Amino acid sequence: MNKILIVAEHDGHNLNAAIAKCVSCARAIESAHVTIAVFAADPTAVAAQAANIAGVDTVVTVAHAANAHALAATLAPQVAELAGGYSHVFGPSTTFGKDLMPRVAALLGAPQLSDVMAVESATRFRRPIYAGNAIVTVEVAAGTQLVATVRVASFEAAKAAAAAAPISAATLKAELPTHTRFVSISAARSDRPDLQTATRVISGGRAFGSAENFQLLYALADKMGAAVGASRAAVDAGYAASDMQVGQTGKIVAPELYMAFGISGAIQHLTGIKDARTIVAINKDAEAPIFEVADYGLVGDLFQIVPELERLIAAGK
Repeated sequence: MNKILIVAEHDGHNLNAAIAKCVSCARAIESAHVTIAVFAADPTAVAAQAANIAGVDTVVTVAHAANAHALAATLAPQVAELAGGYSHVFGPSTTFGKDLMPRVAALLGAPQLSDVMAVESATRFRRPIYAGNAIVTVEVAAGTQLVATVRVASFEAAKAAAAAAPISAATLKAELPTHTRFVSISAARSDRPDLQTATRVISGGRAFGSAENFQLLYALADKMGAAVGASRAAVDAGYAASDMQVGQTGKIVAPELYMAFGISGAIQHLTGIKDARTIVAINKDAEAPIFEVADYGLVGDLFQIVPELERLIAAGK
Protein backbone atom coordinates (compact mmCIF):
# COMPACT_ATOMS: atom_id res chain seq x y z
CA MET A 1 0.00 0.00 0.00
CA ASN A 2 1.15 3.53 -0.86
CA LYS A 3 0.20 5.92 1.94
CA ILE A 4 -0.21 9.44 0.58
CA LEU A 5 -0.53 12.55 2.73
CA ILE A 6 -2.02 15.65 1.09
CA VAL A 7 -1.60 18.97 2.88
CA ALA A 8 -4.81 20.97 2.64
CA GLU A 9 -4.75 24.53 1.41
CA HIS A 10 -7.59 26.65 2.76
CA ASP A 11 -8.51 30.13 3.97
CA GLY A 12 -9.70 29.03 7.38
CA HIS A 13 -13.23 28.45 6.16
CA ASN A 14 -13.14 26.92 2.70
CA LEU A 15 -10.95 24.21 1.20
CA ASN A 16 -9.11 25.29 -1.94
CA ALA A 17 -10.46 23.50 -5.01
CA ALA A 18 -6.90 22.52 -5.92
CA ILE A 19 -6.98 19.85 -3.21
CA ALA A 20 -9.61 17.81 -5.06
CA LYS A 21 -7.20 17.75 -8.00
CA CYS A 22 -4.38 16.61 -5.75
CA VAL A 23 -6.64 13.73 -4.71
CA SER A 24 -7.08 12.74 -8.37
CA CYS A 25 -3.31 12.68 -8.75
CA ALA A 26 -2.89 10.59 -5.61
CA ARG A 27 -5.56 8.09 -6.67
CA ALA A 28 -3.64 7.50 -9.91
CA ILE A 29 -0.99 5.75 -7.81
CA GLU A 30 -1.59 2.02 -7.43
CA SER A 31 -2.90 0.86 -4.03
CA ALA A 32 -3.15 4.43 -2.79
CA HIS A 33 -4.45 5.21 0.68
CA VAL A 34 -5.14 8.95 0.72
CA THR A 35 -5.12 11.12 3.83
CA ILE A 36 -5.77 14.86 3.84
CA ALA A 37 -4.17 16.82 6.66
CA VAL A 38 -5.89 20.04 7.76
CA PHE A 39 -3.79 22.46 9.81
CA ALA A 40 -5.83 25.30 11.27
CA ALA A 41 -6.80 27.13 14.44
CA ASP A 42 -10.22 25.50 14.06
CA PRO A 43 -10.13 22.83 11.33
CA THR A 44 -13.75 21.65 11.73
CA ALA A 45 -15.35 23.22 8.66
CA VAL A 46 -12.43 22.59 6.31
CA ALA A 47 -12.05 18.98 7.49
CA ALA A 48 -15.71 18.29 6.75
CA GLN A 49 -15.22 19.55 3.18
CA ALA A 50 -12.10 17.42 2.74
CA ALA A 51 -13.91 14.33 4.03
CA ASN A 52 -16.52 14.71 1.31
CA ILE A 53 -14.08 14.33 -1.59
CA ALA A 54 -14.30 10.97 -3.36
CA GLY A 55 -11.10 8.98 -3.03
CA VAL A 56 -10.17 10.33 0.40
CA ASP A 57 -9.74 7.54 2.94
CA THR A 58 -9.11 9.60 6.07
CA VAL A 59 -8.83 13.21 7.20
CA VAL A 60 -6.47 14.24 10.00
CA THR A 61 -6.81 17.58 11.74
CA VAL A 62 -4.15 19.50 13.62
CA ALA A 63 -5.65 22.32 15.67
CA HIS A 64 -3.23 24.96 16.91
CA ALA A 65 -3.53 28.71 17.37
CA ALA A 66 -0.30 29.13 15.38
CA ASN A 67 -2.07 27.63 12.35
CA ALA A 68 -4.57 30.47 12.08
CA HIS A 69 -2.49 31.79 9.18
CA ALA A 70 -0.71 29.58 6.65
CA LEU A 71 2.94 30.35 7.38
CA ALA A 72 5.28 27.86 5.72
CA ALA A 73 7.84 28.17 8.51
CA THR A 74 5.20 27.20 11.07
CA LEU A 75 3.49 24.48 9.07
CA ALA A 76 6.61 22.71 7.77
CA PRO A 77 7.81 21.13 11.05
CA GLN A 78 4.27 19.97 11.80
CA VAL A 79 3.84 18.41 8.35
CA ALA A 80 7.25 16.74 8.65
CA GLU A 81 6.30 15.15 11.98
CA LEU A 82 2.92 13.99 10.70
CA ALA A 83 4.48 12.61 7.49
CA GLY A 84 6.28 9.77 9.25
CA GLY A 85 5.09 6.50 7.76
CA TYR A 86 3.78 8.06 4.54
CA SER A 87 5.35 7.13 1.22
CA HIS A 88 4.29 10.36 -0.52
CA VAL A 89 3.59 13.89 0.72
CA PHE A 90 1.66 16.03 -1.77
CA GLY A 91 0.71 19.69 -1.92
CA PRO A 92 -0.78 21.78 -4.74
CA SER A 93 1.57 23.61 -7.09
CA THR A 94 0.12 26.92 -5.95
CA THR A 95 1.83 29.75 -4.09
CA PHE A 96 0.98 27.91 -0.87
CA GLY A 97 2.45 24.59 -2.03
CA LYS A 98 5.54 26.09 -3.65
CA ASP A 99 6.33 27.90 -0.40
CA LEU A 100 5.66 24.99 1.95
CA MET A 101 6.71 21.74 0.29
CA PRO A 102 10.45 22.51 -0.21
CA ARG A 103 10.70 23.20 3.53
CA VAL A 104 8.96 19.89 4.27
CA ALA A 105 11.33 18.03 1.93
CA ALA A 106 14.36 19.61 3.60
CA LEU A 107 13.16 18.65 7.08
CA LEU A 108 12.44 15.08 5.96
CA GLY A 109 15.67 14.76 3.98
CA ALA A 110 13.51 13.63 1.08
CA PRO A 111 13.66 14.46 -2.64
CA GLN A 112 11.11 16.95 -3.91
CA LEU A 113 9.43 16.77 -7.29
CA SER A 114 7.73 19.92 -8.59
CA ASP A 115 4.74 20.20 -10.92
CA VAL A 116 3.71 16.56 -11.25
CA MET A 117 1.51 16.44 -14.35
CA ALA A 118 1.14 12.66 -14.83
CA VAL A 119 1.61 9.50 -12.78
CA GLU A 120 3.20 6.43 -14.35
CA SER A 121 3.71 4.48 -11.13
CA ALA A 122 4.37 5.05 -7.44
CA THR A 123 7.96 5.93 -8.31
CA ARG A 124 7.70 7.37 -11.84
CA PHE A 125 6.16 10.73 -12.68
CA ARG A 126 6.16 13.25 -15.53
CA ARG A 127 6.67 16.99 -15.20
CA PRO A 128 7.16 19.90 -17.63
CA ILE A 129 10.52 21.64 -18.13
CA TYR A 130 11.80 24.46 -20.35
CA ALA A 131 8.61 26.50 -20.01
CA GLY A 132 6.51 23.48 -20.87
CA ASN A 133 8.29 22.83 -24.18
CA ALA A 134 9.51 19.44 -23.00
CA ILE A 135 8.25 16.78 -20.62
CA VAL A 136 10.68 14.85 -18.44
CA THR A 137 10.08 11.52 -16.72
CA VAL A 138 11.43 11.41 -13.17
CA GLU A 139 11.92 8.23 -11.13
CA VAL A 140 12.88 7.68 -7.50
CA ALA A 141 14.18 4.48 -5.96
CA ALA A 142 11.57 2.15 -4.51
CA GLY A 143 11.01 2.79 -0.83
CA THR A 144 12.07 6.45 -1.05
CA GLN A 145 9.74 8.91 0.61
CA LEU A 146 8.78 11.55 -1.95
CA VAL A 147 7.59 15.12 -1.46
CA ALA A 148 5.85 16.64 -4.48
CA THR A 149 3.73 19.51 -5.71
CA VAL A 150 0.89 18.65 -8.07
CA ARG A 151 0.32 20.68 -11.22
CA VAL A 152 -3.40 21.11 -10.64
CA ALA A 153 -3.98 22.29 -14.21
CA SER A 154 -3.21 18.74 -15.36
CA PHE A 155 -5.82 16.92 -13.27
CA GLU A 156 -9.60 16.90 -13.06
CA ALA A 157 -11.06 17.53 -9.62
CA ALA A 158 -12.24 14.46 -7.74
CA LYS A 159 -16.02 14.28 -7.37
CA ALA A 160 -18.03 14.44 -4.20
CA ALA A 161 -18.01 11.28 -2.11
CA ALA A 162 -21.12 9.17 -1.50
CA ALA A 163 -20.14 8.94 2.15
CA ALA A 164 -17.81 11.15 4.19
CA ALA A 165 -14.38 9.82 5.17
CA PRO A 166 -13.60 9.48 8.88
CA ILE A 167 -12.00 12.46 10.60
CA SER A 168 -9.49 12.15 13.44
CA ALA A 169 -7.45 14.65 15.43
CA ALA A 170 -3.68 14.52 15.85
CA THR A 171 -1.57 16.11 18.55
CA LEU A 172 1.96 16.96 17.45
CA LYS A 173 5.06 17.78 19.44
CA ALA A 174 6.92 19.66 16.72
CA GLU A 175 8.79 22.70 17.97
CA LEU A 176 7.44 25.75 16.17
CA PRO A 177 9.81 28.55 15.13
CA THR A 178 9.75 31.88 16.93
CA HIS A 179 11.66 33.85 14.30
CA THR A 180 8.64 33.97 11.97
CA ARG A 181 5.30 35.50 12.88
CA PHE A 182 2.21 36.76 11.11
CA VAL A 183 1.97 40.55 11.00
CA SER A 184 -0.75 41.42 8.51
CA ILE A 185 -2.12 40.61 5.10
CA SER A 186 -2.81 43.05 2.31
CA ALA A 187 -4.88 41.68 -0.53
CA ALA A 188 -7.51 42.99 -2.88
CA ARG A 189 -10.98 41.82 -1.90
CA SER A 190 -13.03 40.32 -4.70
CA ASP A 191 -16.09 38.16 -5.13
CA ARG A 192 -14.70 36.81 -8.38
CA PRO A 193 -13.54 33.17 -8.63
CA ASP A 194 -9.98 32.21 -7.71
CA LEU A 195 -7.73 32.62 -10.74
CA GLN A 196 -6.15 29.16 -10.54
CA THR A 197 -9.39 27.23 -10.10
CA ALA A 198 -11.89 29.31 -12.12
CA THR A 199 -13.73 27.68 -15.04
CA ARG A 200 -13.66 30.97 -16.95
CA VAL A 201 -10.72 33.37 -17.07
CA ILE A 202 -10.31 36.60 -19.03
CA SER A 203 -6.90 38.26 -19.21
CA GLY A 204 -5.59 41.56 -20.47
CA GLY A 205 -2.28 42.67 -21.89
CA ARG A 206 -0.24 45.82 -22.35
CA ALA A 207 -2.57 46.92 -25.16
CA PHE A 208 -4.97 48.32 -22.55
CA GLY A 209 -2.54 51.18 -22.08
CA SER A 210 -3.32 52.07 -18.48
CA ALA A 211 -4.65 50.72 -15.19
CA GLU A 212 -7.82 52.77 -15.73
CA ASN A 213 -8.48 51.13 -19.10
CA PHE A 214 -7.80 47.70 -17.56
CA GLN A 215 -10.93 48.23 -15.46
CA LEU A 216 -12.93 47.39 -18.59
CA LEU A 217 -12.14 43.73 -17.99
CA TYR A 218 -13.62 43.72 -14.50
CA ALA A 219 -17.09 44.68 -15.71
CA LEU A 220 -16.97 41.95 -18.36
CA ALA A 221 -15.68 39.43 -15.81
CA ASP A 222 -18.57 40.21 -13.47
CA LYS A 223 -21.05 39.60 -16.28
CA MET A 224 -19.37 36.26 -17.13
CA GLY A 225 -18.65 35.08 -13.59
CA ALA A 226 -14.98 34.91 -14.59
CA ALA A 227 -11.65 35.45 -12.88
CA VAL A 228 -9.36 38.19 -14.21
CA GLY A 229 -5.73 37.64 -15.16
CA ALA A 230 -3.00 39.63 -16.83
CA SER A 231 0.10 39.18 -18.93
CA ARG A 232 3.51 39.92 -17.45
CA ALA A 233 3.75 43.00 -19.66
CA ALA A 234 0.54 44.38 -18.15
CA VAL A 235 1.75 43.63 -14.62
CA ASP A 236 5.18 45.18 -15.25
CA ALA A 237 3.47 48.27 -16.63
CA GLY A 238 1.45 48.61 -13.43
CA TYR A 239 -1.93 47.94 -15.03
CA ALA A 240 -2.66 44.91 -12.83
CA ALA A 241 -1.51 43.43 -9.54
CA SER A 242 1.30 40.86 -9.56
CA ASP A 243 -0.97 38.12 -8.17
CA MET A 244 -3.00 38.34 -11.39
CA GLN A 245 -0.07 37.40 -13.63
CA VAL A 246 -0.64 34.34 -15.80
CA GLY A 247 2.31 32.50 -17.32
CA GLN A 248 5.59 30.79 -16.63
CA THR A 249 6.54 33.22 -13.87
CA GLY A 250 2.96 33.72 -12.75
CA LYS A 251 0.03 31.37 -12.31
CA ILE A 252 -0.78 28.29 -14.36
CA VAL A 253 -4.46 28.14 -15.24
CA ALA A 254 -6.64 25.47 -16.86
CA PRO A 255 -10.14 26.91 -17.24
CA GLU A 256 -12.86 25.67 -19.57
CA LEU A 257 -12.66 29.07 -21.29
CA TYR A 258 -9.69 31.42 -21.50
CA MET A 259 -10.08 34.78 -23.25
CA ALA A 260 -6.99 36.88 -23.99
CA PHE A 261 -7.52 40.56 -24.76
CA GLY A 262 -4.59 42.49 -26.20
CA ILE A 263 -2.05 39.76 -25.36
CA SER A 264 0.47 39.02 -28.10
CA GLY A 265 1.24 35.49 -26.90
CA ALA A 266 4.85 35.32 -25.72
CA ILE A 267 5.97 31.76 -24.96
CA GLN A 268 6.09 32.57 -21.23
CA HIS A 269 2.40 33.45 -21.28
CA LEU A 270 1.39 30.48 -23.42
CA THR A 271 3.05 28.18 -20.88
CA GLY A 272 0.48 29.27 -18.32
CA ILE A 273 -2.61 28.67 -20.48
CA LYS A 274 -1.77 25.59 -22.57
CA ASP A 275 -4.08 23.36 -20.47
CA ALA A 276 -7.13 25.59 -21.06
CA ARG A 277 -9.93 23.73 -22.85
CA THR A 278 -10.88 26.61 -25.16
CA ILE A 279 -8.71 29.65 -25.90
CA VAL A 280 -10.18 32.79 -27.45
CA ALA A 281 -7.81 35.54 -28.60
CA ILE A 282 -8.75 39.15 -29.34
CA ASN A 283 -5.98 41.29 -30.80
CA LYS A 284 -5.73 44.03 -33.42
CA ASP A 285 -2.52 42.46 -34.78
CA ALA A 286 -3.53 39.61 -37.09
CA GLU A 287 0.03 38.24 -36.89
CA ALA A 288 0.10 37.98 -33.09
CA PRO A 289 1.55 34.58 -32.01
CA ILE A 290 -1.41 33.88 -29.73
CA PHE A 291 -3.60 33.22 -32.78
CA GLU A 292 -1.49 30.14 -33.50
CA VAL A 293 -2.71 28.44 -30.31
CA ALA A 294 -6.18 29.97 -30.07
CA ASP A 295 -9.26 27.89 -30.84
CA TYR A 296 -11.07 31.07 -31.84
CA GLY A 297 -9.56 34.40 -32.86
CA LEU A 298 -10.96 37.84 -33.46
CA VAL A 299 -8.92 40.64 -35.03
CA GLY A 300 -10.13 43.98 -33.81
CA ASP A 301 -9.94 46.85 -31.34
CA LEU A 302 -10.44 45.55 -27.80
CA PHE A 303 -11.87 48.93 -26.73
CA GLN A 304 -14.78 48.28 -29.09
CA ILE A 305 -15.01 44.52 -28.58
CA VAL A 306 -15.06 44.40 -24.77
CA PRO A 307 -18.07 46.74 -24.40
CA GLU A 308 -19.86 44.92 -27.23
CA LEU A 309 -19.35 41.56 -25.55
CA GLU A 310 -20.62 43.00 -22.30
CA ARG A 311 -23.70 44.34 -24.07
CA LEU A 312 -24.43 41.01 -25.77
CA ILE A 313 -24.07 39.08 -22.51
CA ALA A 314 -26.37 41.52 -20.71
CA ALA A 315 -28.90 41.04 -23.54
CA GLY A 316 -28.75 37.28 -23.09
CA LYS A 317 -27.13 36.62 -26.46
